[in-house]
Amino acid sequence: MPHPPAVPGRRRAPAGVRRHSVRGQVLDALRAAVAGGELRPGEVYSAPALGERFGVSATPVREAMQQLAAEGAVEILPNRGFRILAPSARDLAELAEVRALLLVPLLHRLAAGLPPECRQTLSRLTGDDAEFHEALVALSGNRQLARVAGELRTRARPPAAAQDRRQALVDALAAGDAAAAEAVLRELLGAPERP
Repeated sequence: MPHPPAVPGRRRAPAGVRRHSVRGQVLDALRAAVAGGELRPGEVYSAPALGERFGVSATPVREAMQQLAAEGAVEILPNRGFRILAPSARDLAELAEVRALLLVPLLHRLAAGLPPECRQTLSRLTGDDAEFHEALVALSGNRQLARVAGELRTRARPPAAAQDRRQALVDALAAGDAAAAEAVLRELLGAPERP
């Protein structure tokens, strides 16, 4: 059984969002482990065992599991731990649509005037999907949007996208073409085209 990543002392968070609590750090680590496949769907994991791996007590693990259960990512099994749930195709499609609903207005705003330094930053990050999306959302200047978008991204498991598709999004924004940027974003998210 693979080990989840260690809980870092300070995890890099989008656009100034920082989690200082142990529970928040454990939640971030669990989300990353689920999204990365280190905690596999169908497997049962106990809070004490994960707490030992993370170097924390079982309490923050249980608290984080409660949050993941509320999000539909895990099932609580009394006196046993929790089972990782595999999202259904419908769940993934709905998450992609929610992400699009949050990000499309941002794209339209950015297409109206993307500063050259922002274009350069985004272009440098096209090789890493997570960093690219964090930087894109950070351009909103909205910490709550960054937090929510980051959480949705870890749950969504978007289709693998090539670096050139992320660059196509940057190029569309730089050209002021909001419709093209939206089409590329929807492709990156795995969200259906608007009717």
